[in-house]
Amino acid sequence: MDDLECPRCKTTKYRNPNLKLMVNLCGHALCENCVELLFVKGSAACPQCNIALRRNNFRVQIFEDSSVEKELDIRKRILKDFNKKEEDFDSLREYNDYLEEIETIIFNLANDVQVEATKRRIEQYKKENKTQILKNKGKLSKEEEELEELLEYEKIETEARKLQAIEEELELEKQKRKKKEDLIDDLMFSNKSAKDIIASHSAKNEEVKSKLQVPLKKQSTFSTGLKSQQVFLPVPKENQNSKFVYVEPKLENSGPQPFSPNTLRNEGFTRHVRSANESEIAAGFLTENACDRALQDAFCGVYFML
Repeated sequence: MDDLECPRCKTTKYRNPNLKLMVNLCGHALCENCVELLFVKGSAACPQCNIALRRNNFRVQIFEDSSVEKELDIRKRILKDFNKKEEDFDSLREYNDYLEEIETIIFNLANDVQVEATKRRIEQYKKENKTQILKNKGKLSKEEEELEELLEYEKIETEARKLQAIEEELELEKQKRKKKEDLIDDLMFSNKSAKDIIASHSAKNEEVKSKLQVPLKKQSTFSTGLKSQQVFLPVPKENQNSKFVYVEPKLENSGPQPFSPNTLRNEGFTRHVRSANESEIAAGFLTENACDRALQDAFCGVYFML
């Protein structure tokens, strides 16, 4: 991102490390200073495409490619009106055609293809589906409803855990105070020595700690679909007694058996093929491989009988 540059004032990220490029509906970028300078009155024309823009519509550029920013703005604007769900259609085919129509409209507007015809198409759709658009704006899809329920469940569980933690902390403080008061009372009124009293209280505390059991944590499903505190089963161990025994495969090539690499090298077969260079040897390729392949291709099927 160091090569970022404002197209108007030519300020770069190298000269000004705090440079922020802003984009609007047209997708052309301007630095923050140029936006302040050009849009003093609240609205002005883009210096590159002369489209009328509003100052409050500028936002920080996220992607380096301004065309991506333009497409994102167009997509958000189009999907506000083209908000039908799958359950609004009689068949999956009709729903897929509807999605394809949306992508075609976004592509045309983002790439300046048949812009006027596409805008008329959008206006016609708004008029024909005005009631449906308003209805769907206030209605959540099935996935959104499930997500809302999971988020609400998570929120309730989080609050319950917080309250439980606070109650446990208060109970612990209460027990500590009571133990301290009991110890002071025993030291003041008991006939035993201080050493014996302290040892007795320490033994009681250890006994209480040993009886306490760690409560099992309940599994809870998050909005991601995962379960918290989920214990995975260990991978079963294989039988350590059975060891792997290599069995050399037998090639059924209907011909003479291939020679070993040593035989190919000693009998001079490798002189008739190109030697492997250092990079090929480093990759695991040997000269004997090419020689062996050529011999197998030549003699494969020699013993074959119909």
